[in-house]
Amino acid sequence: MEAWKKEHPTDFILITFFSPSGFEHVNQNSVGDYTCYLPLDTKRNARRFIERTEPKKAFFIKYEIWVNHLRKAHQSGTEIYSISSVFRADQRFFKWYGKSFKKALFCFQHFFVQNQESKRLLQTIGIENSTISGDTRYDRVIQRAKNPATNNIIANWTKEEKVFIMGSTWDIDEKMILPYINDYKIKQKVILAPHEVDDEHIKSIKEKIRVSYQSYSTILAGEELKETTHVLILDCIGVLADAYQYGNIAYVGGAFGTGLHNILEPASFGLPVIFGPLHHQFPEATYFIAEGIGISCTDKKAFIESYRTFQENSSIKDKVLQFMHGKSGATHIVLDSFTTD
Repeated sequence: MEAWKKEHPTDFILITFFSPSGFEHVNQNSVGDYTCYLPLDTKRNARRFIERTEPKKAFFIKYEIWVNHLRKAHQSGTEIYSISSVFRADQRFFKWYGKSFKKALFCFQHFFVQNQESKRLLQTIGIENSTISGDTRYDRVIQRAKNPATNNIIANWTKEEKVFIMGSTWDIDEKMILPYINDYKIKQKVILAPHEVDDEHIKSIKEKIRVSYQSYSTILAGEELKETTHVLILDCIGVLADAYQYGNIAYVGGAFGTGLHNILEPASFGLPVIFGPLHHQFPEATYFIAEGIGISCTDKKAFIESYRTFQENSSIKDKVLQFMHGKSGATHIVLDSFTTD
């Protein structure tokens, strides 16, 4: 959308979110002319939403397939595109019971898919209007990593020392890793950024930590961040993405239950990534493992072995960055197709 706005500065861009975490993170600094929540996907909501907004073009990202919104937009004459989409054989679009969802895919003018398998699956149901473009998120995180916001609090605390970063963690992730921090088997400083930052979860984290720690919110309130503090808890949102620049290894949570969180953000700074076992719906995780820049762990022992593997690899940062830049370019492929048209 940023790239589109640069090429089409007079276009009015409406950006919608369904999840509060996405909306709250972007709303204050959105590239869109207006940013709001997407109404629940009912026929009535879809009809009212499309009638009020009258979109000329609509872009659905990755897994976003909202059947009623799609149908109403298609009926209104909106051109509909899927960006960075990825399909798997186990999805309902390709099952006998997914007829209505399969039909919704025919509302799209074109699919810009991440890989060959997604293109092949679309062809099995008679959809030929697709292009293998890759994932535009690579372009996004690489661009952001070129000019990250300096965090003086973290920079003064690390003093050029690279830290281990636990990003978007859940309770199960913290229970697995914190014992190694408490035993100083992870000797370097640690930034812990939980996915949920409510008081109850932060309290439970503090109860598990046996080494020196401080909370980011108290530092913002005026407390001095001590150089000897071993763990800095990011008990607020909006800090993690830029904090990755101060790390050398990342653990990203979610892959023990809810779904793997963003592993491209740390990798854009050259950090190899460790994550849990439930990652098969995320193509980037498969690529990371194949390239040796990501490791999936199933338990405590596997985690510490993965951590030590990356800690002992002095050339891993260059390998991560080389991979990331090799995956860039999807944005240009998408925009070029509209320029050609």
